Amino acid sequence: MAFHMIAGAPEPVATFSHATEVDGWVFVTGQMPTVPGRPDDPLPEGIEAQTRQVMENLATVLAGLGLSLADVTMARAYLTRFERDYAPFNAVYKRFFAEGRLPARTCIGVTALAKGALVEVDLVARRPGGSGA
Repeated sequence: MAFHMIAGAPEPVATFSHATEVDGWVFVTGQMPTVPGRPDDPLPEGIEAQTRQVMENLATVLAGLGLSLADVTMARAYLTRFERDYAPFNAVYKRFFAEGRLPARTCIGVTALAKGALVEVDLVARRPGGSGA
């Protein structure tokens, strides 16, 4: 098993690795809408901007492992204002994946997220060929 911290990815908001990997499966920790290198900056305004930042952060972690969002098999999304933000979240989220190539997904309404975020997303990816650490 490998534990990965990715240079250029956002600074962790808690005690975790950016990703762990076993037998070609990559488990990416939920990313917040923080800007890499600027962890104390205010979060972007609104669900659309926060979703874009979260997805960009996830892409950065995957890129640091030689992967992309095209390698994602499963996503879990957490929204603090589910009814209000579900549709605009989906509108931004789907732009990060090729047409017809959306990963399986669960989307959950939660009472709160770290740093007062509106959204957090974690991922499971698979290395092509299933090999890896």
